[in-house]
Amino acid sequence: MEIWFALCLAANGGAWLATAVLVTNMRNFPLSRGAVAGILKGYSGLSAAVYTELYTGVLRDSPTSLLLLLTLGVPAICFLTMYFVRPCEPSLVETNAEQVHFMFAQMASVLLGVYLVGATVLDHVVTLNNIINYSLVAIMVLLLFAPLAIPLKMTLFPRRKGPSESSECSDNGHTEPLLPSSSESNLGNFEEYDSMDIDILLAEGEGAIKPKRRRPRRGEDFRFREAILKADFWLLFAIYFVGVGAGITVLNNLAQIGIAAGAVDTTISLSIFSFCNFFGRLGGGAVSEYLVRARTLPRSVLIICTQVVMIITYLLFSLGLRATLYVSVALLGICYGVQFSVIISISSELFGLKHFGKIYNFIALANPVGAFLFNTLTGYVYDLEVERQKAGMVDTDIACHGPNCFRLTFYVLSGAACLGTLLSTVLTVRVRPVYQMLYAGGSFSQPRSSAH
Repeated sequence: MEIWFALCLAANGGAWLATAVLVTNMRNFPLSRGAVAGILKGYSGLSAAVYTELYTGVLRDSPTSLLLLLTLGVPAICFLTMYFVRPCEPSLVETNAEQVHFMFAQMASVLLGVYLVGATVLDHVVTLNNIINYSLVAIMVLLLFAPLAIPLKMTLFPRRKGPSESSECSDNGHTEPLLPSSSESNLGNFEEYDSMDIDILLAEGEGAIKPKRRRPRRGEDFRFREAILKADFWLLFAIYFVGVGAGITVLNNLAQIGIAAGAVDTTISLSIFSFCNFFGRLGGGAVSEYLVRARTLPRSVLIICTQVVMIITYLLFSLGLRATLYVSVALLGICYGVQFSVIISISSELFGLKHFGKIYNFIALANPVGAFLFNTLTGYVYDLEVERQKAGMVDTDIACHGPNCFRLTFYVLSGAACLGTLLSTVLTVRVRPVYQMLYAGGSFSQPRSSAH
C-alpha cells in the first residue's frame, strides 16, 4: 500500500511539474512551438539516463541513497528554480538571436545524449574507479546545465531591442497579456467591419449591450468544453491512443521481449530505446518546425511517416530474432519520441494556448488508457505461451522464449499502427488549411481573437 501511494504521488507530481514548465514555455515562445516541445520533452526523456548515471557513478548502486536523492533533491531544485518558470511577455517578431539560442539548446541536448550513451556503454564494458566515476558525473552536470549560458549571456551582454520586440520577463514582475485583448484585436482589424458592425462595437464599448462571443475557429483559443466537441480533438486523442499507447506497451515489456529473442543483456535495449526516444522527441520538434515554415505542411505529416515505420517495426519485432531486435528498438524509440513531441505542438496550434494545459493533458490521457489495454492483451498472450511451453516440464524458469511469446501481440500492434496511419491522414487533410493560414509566408501569424 505504501509503495502504491508513493508511486501515485510521484506520478501525479511529475505531471504537475511537466504541465507548469511546458505550458509556461509554450506561451512564452508562441512562434517556436515545435522547438520548445522538442527541447523540453527531449530533456525529459534523458532524465532517466541522468539518474542512472548518478545511481551507478556516485550513489554506488544504493537504492536507499537514490530514494533519498529523489525525496530531498528534486523538491530542493524545484524550490530554487520555480521563480524563473514564469510567464514573460512573448515576442511576436522572430529574431535571429532567438533562433541561435534554440539551436544552442538543441546542440547541447544532443551532446548530452551522446555522452550519456557513451558513459553507459563504458560502464558496461570496463570497471571504473571512483575518480573516473566522479569525473564522468561532473562532465555530465556541466553538459546538463550548458543551456544556462543563454540567460547568463543575455544578462551580462543585453541586446538593444526595438519597440515591437520583447521576449524577456520584466524586472518588476509585471507582465503584459500573453494574447492580444479583444479591444486591441477589434481596433487592429477595424477596417474589416461595415457601419453596422462599427455601431455594435461602439455600443459594446459604452456598455449599452453585452458583447457576444462567437464560436472559435481552428487556430484560435478554445475553451475546454468547446474543444471536446471538435472532431480534430478526438482524432488527436485516437492517434495518441494508438501510437504512444502502443509504444509504451513495448517499452514496459522490453526486458521480456529481449529474453524471448535470446538477448543476454536487456539493458542495452533499454539504453538504445532511451537515446532514440530522446532523438525522436528533439528531432520531431525541429523537423516539424521546418515543415510548417518552409513547406506549410501540417506537423501531422510526421505522424503519418512514423506510423508507417511503426507498422514495419512491429512486423520486425514479431519475427522474434535477436539480429533484428536492436534495429527494431531503435526505430520504435524514434517514432515514439516524434509522436510524443509533435502532438503537443499540434494541439496548441489547433486549439490555442489560452487553455492549452487542460486540453493537452486530456489528450495525453490516451497514453495510459492505450497502454493499459494493450498491456492487458500482451500479458494474456504471454502467460498462455508460458503455460504451453512449461506444460509437463519441471522447470523453475518462468520466462517465455521464442517468437511466439509476442507474435500475436505485435500483429495486433501492427494493425493498430495501420489504423493510426489512416487517422493521421484524415487529420492532415482536415487541418491543412489551418496551417496554411497560420504559417502563410513562412512565419507564424497570430489569428484574430474570438472574444467578440
